[in-house]
Amino acid sequence: MKAPTAASRPLGLQGRGHPQRWLILGVICLAQLTVLLDNTVLNVAIPSLTTELHASSTDIQWMINAYALVQSGLLLTAGSSADRYGRKKLLAAGLALFGIGSLAAGLAQTAGQLMAARAGMGIGGALLMTTTLAVVVQIFDDSERVKAIGIWSTVAMLGFAGGPLLGGFMLDHFWWGAIFLLNIPVALLALVAVLALVPESKNPAGDRPDLPGALLSTLGMTALVYVIITGPAHGWTSGQVLGAGVAGVAALAVFVWWELRIPYPMLDMHFFRNQRFVGAVAGSVLVAFGMTGSLYLLTQHLQFVLGYGPLEAGLRTAPMAVTVVVLNLAGAGARVLAKWGTPRTIGLGMACVAAGLAAVAILGGDSYQGMLVGLVLIGAGAALAGPAMANALMSAIPPEKAGVGAGVNGTLAEFGNGLGVAVLGAVLNSRFSALVPAAAGAVSLPAALAAAGSTEERGHIRDAFASGLETSQLVGAAAVLAGGLLAALLLKRAEVREGAGQGAEDAREGAGQGAEDAREGAGQGAKEPSDQRSAPSAPVPSE
Repeated sequence: MKAPTAASRPLGLQGRGHPQRWLILGVICLAQLTVLLDNTVLNVAIPSLTTELHASSTDIQWMINAYALVQSGLLLTAGSSADRYGRKKLLAAGLALFGIGSLAAGLAQTAGQLMAARAGMGIGGALLMTTTLAVVVQIFDDSERVKAIGIWSTVAMLGFAGGPLLGGFMLDHFWWGAIFLLNIPVALLALVAVLALVPESKNPAGDRPDLPGALLSTLGMTALVYVIITGPAHGWTSGQVLGAGVAGVAALAVFVWWELRIPYPMLDMHFFRNQRFVGAVAGSVLVAFGMTGSLYLLTQHLQFVLGYGPLEAGLRTAPMAVTVVVLNLAGAGARVLAKWGTPRTIGLGMACVAAGLAAVAILGGDSYQGMLVGLVLIGAGAALAGPAMANALMSAIPPEKAGVGAGVNGTLAEFGNGLGVAVLGAVLNSRFSALVPAAAGAVSLPAALAAAGSTEERGHIRDAFASGLETSQLVGAAAVLAGGLLAALLLKRAEVREGAGQGAEDAREGAGQGAEDAREGAGQGAKEPSDQRSAPSAPVPSE
């Protein structure tokens, strides 16, 4: 066989990789950081948006979810498109779309305009999130790739941590639109650097992008999130809510049917036959659900209830992400995983996340000290469960579909983000309306306070809002704990089944080998008497 030439080998395998690989990694991390900051930067701007754009609580949820839902619906298709048409091209396109969306968001004059701009940013974000990791894999060889991906992953968590901090700083000095306009020079710088430095790589024979699948999944997820967000306001049995629910279920059913019949699905439904995959999916969605939903509630608690400013609130949410970064860099999750195994590690991690949410609800109602304990627990749980779930998910998928596995992981995380904001926000709104029926028509807490007729009534409204936050956190804790137990159970059953299957296979191989040895022994035994009968008799010596 002819040895591959340097030109025919993947770029990441040529010698030590691309000569400017570390500079390119810096550019990629800068682009990725911009996207990830926008996952959480909006949380500390909620008070500003409710007053300056007259945004309701439902509007705020949609501003956050428009970004997450579009991104989760397009991640898998964006990955296959990048593989087929060129990773550099789509990385550059993602940066351009993200920059244009940021400009539109910064200049938005209404809540609807901001939602639309955030959806546009989600398209650019989907292109960026899939292509950055693909380029890292291409430009580094095997000896440096793990280190490069570790840096890439750490930047991802720094983005989660830095969003509230950056948003708080900008809001302390500028108007709310500045948190989006800041993205534009960063996107331009990254775009120039990508065009100048990043090499093109693609697989023209790769799978065709599954655009109908992307559309159906996005419509289905958006309709179900719409039901969750608007149910408390319109009534769960209203025609509007029920119609959206039926449409969402129908869209997802058609999505499953479509994915089963086409030769190049964006999500292979046969993966769900694997209990390891299902367990990892449940855990991934619910960890993202707990972390993002809790951050959405925390920033409101810190500003509306405890009275902190945007920057102070951002600083006080940081311990959660800082704990994740520190434990990830220390390799704590990998060590616990090696010692305890996947099911128990995921169970422990998600129990810590649930305990943290409960601690925030019970201990953090009146002071930050109790909340701090909960934040550290949430971060520790995510650091333990995250690597174990990613490993379980990737090990359940054939190696030749590792790219699909990475896309599934990102999609689930974004869907969990949107689901956390929708569900916990709906619980908050329902509880608040139940405790203060007179304020049920108010679009937000500031509006309810402005309509209050006395100081005593305003105090009652604040107490009701704090009670709604507490209930939401406890619901989130219960959901995460139940999901952790389910994920651990499914993964343990998968391990037992795989172990039993391997034992049966070994037994069959042993039995087959024993039968073969018996046949050979019987054949050898039959051969020896025959040889003795057929041997010529010795001549009788003559006298």
